[in-house]
Amino acid sequence: MYSPTAQARLASGERAPAWPPRENTPTPTVARNDLHDTSNCIVGVLGGMGPLATIDFMSKMLKATNASADQEHIPVIVSSIPQVPDRTKAFRGEGESPLAAMLDSAQRLKAAGARLLVVACNTAHLWFDEIEQAIGLPMIHLVDAAIADAVVLAGPQGKIGLLGTDATLASGLYVNRAPTATAERVHWLLPTAGEMMDLVMPGIDAVKAGDLPRGRRLLGEAARSLQSRGAAVVILGCTEIPVVLDNVESPVPLVDATAALARRAVEWSMSRRAPACDA
Repeated sequence: MYSPTAQARLASGERAPAWPPRENTPTPTVARNDLHDTSNCIVGVLGGMGPLATIDFMSKMLKATNASADQEHIPVIVSSIPQVPDRTKAFRGEGESPLAAMLDSAQRLKAAGARLLVVACNTAHLWFDEIEQAIGLPMIHLVDAAIADAVVLAGPQGKIGLLGTDATLASGLYVNRAPTATAERVHWLLPTAGEMMDLVMPGIDAVKAGDLPRGRRLLGEAARSLQSRGAAVVILGCTEIPVVLDNVESPVPLVDATAALARRAVEWSMSRRAPACDA
């Protein structure tokens, strides 16, 4: 709220003096040594697939960071350009490949200073190897992170349920990615064709369209179906799904692949922080 004097001056048309004054006032400079060098620990997030899932990923990076001040958080650069062609349609052969668009975003992140690249989309990991080879930056595979968490929760003989897009399931992105050390211990439970058609894909589409209550209802029913068939834990293998499902109301433990990747990205950045990178 402006003071009465200030209001009167503004009403009269008087303009505030330029700041900083243009004469006899040198422009302040900051010595390079006074800046925190984050060049070695910047995480680049290739997002936009979709935008809400990218925001959810960023929120989980914040939650995974033990910080008491702004300066203690990790440096992150995000490219959230949702015009990337649909990944599921591309896998089906019904649409344009998303690779060129993803490489554009990845190159943008690298040019901006990212030293690690993470992709905030499960299905986009079908092009993980091509992106990693073309960009030349280290990357963390979301599926590896999620499987590692699920194996711990399920135990040696536990069955692991999986919810994801039909491209993620049909491609074997998770099932074929299981680490050799745990492959014999993983017993996968997948939704039926009917559940994919009636629950999972409509639920994911509802989240993308902003109809979160419908997405929560459909995807929750799909998770309960996996639990009823013996799943000890269910991996949420699409970044839209954990937007509406969490462990608070779920009858079965859930592994949020988004959160698993976020934690590992934070751990990577923290492990590379030089003394000058700390606040």
